[in-house]
Amino acid sequence: MQAMVTVKEQYEAYPYPERDPQDEKSRLITGSPSHPLEMDHFLWKGQRDWSRPLRALVAGGGTGDGLIQLATVMAQAGRPAEITYLDLSTAAREIAEARAAARGLTSITFRTGSLLEAATLGPFDYIDCCGVLHHLPDPAEGFRALRAALAPGGGMGFMVYAPYGRSGVYPLQEAFGALFEGIAPEERLARAKRLVADLPEGHPFAANVNLGDHHESDAGFYDLLLHGQDRAFSVPELLGTLEQTGWALASFTTPAIYDLARITEPPQAMPAADRMAVAEKLRGTIRMHVAYAVADGSGPTVARGTNRQLVPHLRGVKRQALARAVAQGRSLPLRIGRLDAELTLPREAAAVLAGIDGRRTLDEIATGARMDPLTFGRLWARVEAELADWGLLLYSGLLRRRAGAPRS
Repeated sequence: MQAMVTVKEQYEAYPYPERDPQDEKSRLITGSPSHPLEMDHFLWKGQRDWSRPLRALVAGGGTGDGLIQLATVMAQAGRPAEITYLDLSTAAREIAEARAAARGLTSITFRTGSLLEAATLGPFDYIDCCGVLHHLPDPAEGFRALRAALAPGGGMGFMVYAPYGRSGVYPLQEAFGALFEGIAPEERLARAKRLVADLPEGHPFAANVNLGDHHESDAGFYDLLLHGQDRAFSVPELLGTLEQTGWALASFTTPAIYDLARITEPPQAMPAADRMAVAEKLRGTIRMHVAYAVADGSGPTVARGTNRQLVPHLRGVKRQALARAVAQGRSLPLRIGRLDAELTLPREAAAVLAGIDGRRTLDEIATGARMDPLTFGRLWARVEAELADWGLLLYSGLLRRRAGAPRS
């Protein structure tokens, strides 16, 4: 009889996520974490010196989404980087290598191995670990191993599963694990697909509209429902694991989702961690936590617009369209996953929004809009509060060159 399918065997059979290197000719997949603008905003107060080479580790890089994004954006910005890719699966590595080759990326060193060995390859200024730690036999061991690979002043972007938005997943994983022990991955997939197609309408998984990976590819179906090693973290469990392993949460990438005050009025004495935990339960749709972490004791690392030398960027929205809508007094619909929200900004914010080009500082934008410091400060505080918490406003000097510096 064949042994139970291991994590390595799964990703050799079904590299995840399913990607075609030929697609690199027509599109770049972007997201969170590990976009340099976002990294700078959450880890380095928007003030990283990008003339210094970035030493980065992509731990459990899979077929390479985070890796290709990081290496491509750094290359396009003309910034130096030394990126190490690490993964157990040779099949996934081959796809990631082919994607990098299609783009002509030369900043990456590819290695096959476990992220538990990360400290032997470091130290690193930045570590990406997206969708991996929750698949380890002991996730805390993985968090510790990555903490040991972190350089002073560095940080990590990561994703781990969350429980409430994945309702129905774990009963199916347990059922399929009991049914299909000793069966090859291909046969497990075929049988599971038949069973899922026949689930009753009221089954928690059939009723869960937050999930879609099982519709997108065989690799997505297998990763979601047939994984042999998978756990989810509630907010308290995640914060506890970070604390136990030498990390501290810098921020979730979309803090507004975890902001209880945006849902209801919280008790005045309720601690911040408890507020986030209650918000997660009231949202009920969060299926993964995407966040940045720093070494415990680092203090605040998230950029704030009180520093007028910072360079703001808009992400996921076009500045001219945003400025026009604001000038016309229109509220802006926003959809993140299954969550709908509306953004409202004062009409006078249109002038400053139009000035955001990823190269001008806040001071320069204020001057261009002909606003005195006090007026600009009050207005910008509203802009930041409305956009930054939804991940639409980031601070970074990635694209700005110092006076006299050569342009690439």
